[in-house]
Amino acid sequence: MPKNTSRGRAPRRRTTLAGAAVLAALALTATACGPDGSGADAAASAPAALPKPAPTSLGDLAGWKLEDWARFVSDSGFANEVAQGFWSIARMEAAKGRPTPEYSHTAAQSGVQRDAPPAAVPAKPQPHPYDPGTAVVGKIFMTTPEGDAVCSGTVVSDPVNPGRSNLVYTAAHCLHDGQGGGWLKNIVFVPGFNRDGQASRGKRYTEQQVSPYGRWTAVRALVSPTWVKESGVGAHNQYDYGIIRVRNENGSGTSLEETVGGSVPVWFNAPRDQITSAASYGYPAERPFDGMELDRCDSPVPPARLSFDQTRPPMYVIGCTMTGGSSGGGWFIRKDGKPNLISVNSIGNRNPSEYLAGPSLQDQAKQAFDYFSKNVR
Repeated sequence: MPKNTSRGRAPRRRTTLAGAAVLAALALTATACGPDGSGADAAASAPAALPKPAPTSLGDLAGWKLEDWARFVSDSGFANEVAQGFWSIARMEAAKGRPTPEYSHTAAQSGVQRDAPPAAVPAKPQPHPYDPGTAVVGKIFMTTPEGDAVCSGTVVSDPVNPGRSNLVYTAAHCLHDGQGGGWLKNIVFVPGFNRDGQASRGKRYTEQQVSPYGRWTAVRALVSPTWVKESGVGAHNQYDYGIIRVRNENGSGTSLEETVGGSVPVWFNAPRDQITSAASYGYPAERPFDGMELDRCDSPVPPARLSFDQTRPPMYVIGCTMTGGSSGGGWFIRKDGKPNLISVNSIGNRNPSEYLAGPSLQDQAKQAFDYFSKNVR
């Protein structure tokens, strides 16, 4: 069990949900502390050194140094130009939910360790208008080799720019196709999508009504190196995380965090015994959902475990009926009276949808986030 490295906190303090929705009752405010509780001064870093050949070992990337990450980001070749007006209302409506890769708990697979999944929890729509706290959740639109698609994402706190974050956390499969594939195209984040319900139940709506906080184009991105080197549903889903840095397509200098009114810290290396429940948010778009509503699943029990490779952090599993389109949506618990992100929707099952699994954000995820926050502009 990893240790709780948060300063000044008892290591065995239990963390629970407060009420039915961990985000709904809390209007988020900017904070001077980052996901690990450190301030901006501690986040300062030296300029990146000249890159050297990256280690061939993936795993937890424990041997990677600053120059290894610099080389990986340089070699990844991320580029994302989105033409003004590309995401028209008609195009957004036609985008298909990016599916959570499917894994059957009944399938026999060598080396897989799994608990019995928790009972299915019906997804519930967030009442309109969405509470200010849920403005941090939004839809991510992208173009895949199969056509236009949609995922979900969360505005997360940037320890280097407290109160002015432009970072969005999501799943790697919402940004990159993995081994043999490449970056997805035309990636745009729309926070608070359909906040006021103007697009619900087939009603006609304007771009402003469906995008109350504007549209934010991804300008830089990072996914796990393990995700890029591996494929299929399996061990690399244990590192199915991704980060994008965005800018407002209207050219405003106001940050994403300032625009939506807050951000959520990422709790890396969260001790599993302190995760006694969880709430997953997203915009499911496959039947019986239509992608227009922000839904949530409130799991009342500790997440189960799913592991394809026992040398990697085991995934969390909760009961949830959300479908494709919810991929990348955040998992939240309350810590120190505020919501913290501990995972994202990664894999699940279909027909019917009964559970979702998400990666446990441990050392590799923290190392990637710290490098991205400090060095990738």
